[in-house]
Amino acid sequence: MKKTALLLITAAFFMLFQQKANAQLYKGAVGLKFGGYENGITGKYFLDKSAAVEGILGFRSKGLVITGLYEIHQTAFNVPALKFYYGGGAHIGSVGSGYYKRYNGDDEFYDKSSLLIGADGVLGLEYLIPQSPIAVSLDLNPRIELGRGPYFDIAPGLGIKYAFK
Repeated sequence: MKKTALLLITAAFFMLFQQKANAQLYKGAVGLKFGGYENGITGKYFLDKSAAVEGILGFRSKGLVITGLYEIHQTAFNVPALKFYYGGGAHIGSVGSGYYKRYNGDDEFYDKSSLLIGADGVLGLEYLIPQSPIAVSLDLNPRIELGRGPYFDIAPGLGIKYAFK
């Protein structure tokens, strides 16, 4: 079973990475990001045909987190409007006292305000709806938290953006 899963993951990896980067479908976008930890406002700007930077101003219970990501985009599964993307970056923010959900473990209680700082990754798919300026994305966001840790966690993310050509 493990060998089959590894084989499928490896095959999917090669299918995704065999595609050459095509011209991006839009130059920039703004929208909403719904994540495992924060929900907020996102902006993405393409630096060239395959590289983009994304900034997220995330709001969470009693806190605010700013995240910056550098992403590489490639056509996925030979569908021009579907892009596979991956990358990394960092976050900084703060939260007040209270209980906070951790996706990779038990909930944690913060007895006072805390600084959040650490490294982030992103791995996902984005689809620009044809004949529309709307892009939707689904991704996984691994995070190493140093301010309250160190600990590693991973959370899902869903985005909807208005794209500017």
